[in-house]
Amino acid sequence: MARKIKSLEQNIKNIQELGGHKSVSFSDLCMFSHIHLPPGFKTPKFEKYDGHGDPITHLKRYCNQLRSARRKEELLMTYFGESLVGVASEWFIDQNISHWHVWDDMAQTFVKQFQYNIDIAPDCNSLSNMKKKPTESFREYVIKWMEQVARVKPPMNNHELITIFLEAQEPDYFQNMMSIMGRPFAEAIKIREMVKNGLKTGRILSQVAFKAASQAV
Repeated sequence: MARKIKSLEQNIKNIQELGGHKSVSFSDLCMFSHIHLPPGFKTPKFEKYDGHGDPITHLKRYCNQLRSARRKEELLMTYFGESLVGVASEWFIDQNISHWHVWDDMAQTFVKQFQYNIDIAPDCNSLSNMKKKPTESFREYVIKWMEQVARVKPPMNNHELITIFLEAQEPDYFQNMMSIMGRPFAEAIKIREMVKNGLKTGRILSQVAFKAASQAV
């Protein structure tokens, strides 16, 4: 009998040590165990936030997906963790929800935690310094470049877009693409490909190669 009691006590101790929790009971593990879901409520398929990108943009997406629950702030708070993955989910699980009395409390804490994504958002300088890597195709480069453009606030107009794109190009391309000023950005992509073919076939003289040859002479 004493052996069984000792074994039971050890099992309880192991459970308490599991994951750093005092217990694995539902009430201890569930962050919002006191919230009762309305009958027939179906969990939406949330777009996930992994800790990268604008946290306010994620809050907007989340609220749009649960706009029918705008008068039920506790419901909004309960399901917010379902919209997070990775480091964002780990951060959420570690929070002391006793400090969150209303939705604004939670939302402001969330934005404050991931504010650095807004602070380090790309700008004109970072875009002009974003050069094409030798290992990537021009298409891959443009897609990556435009993804960063989409994060710039306020959004750039076409003239700014063309100007910054030219500044990001290598000298040979910069010199031979000045004609795109004032044209739609899509034409800049086509002209850039034409310049590439011209340099490859020798129809366009490479200033870099010419300078190197001159220095050698």
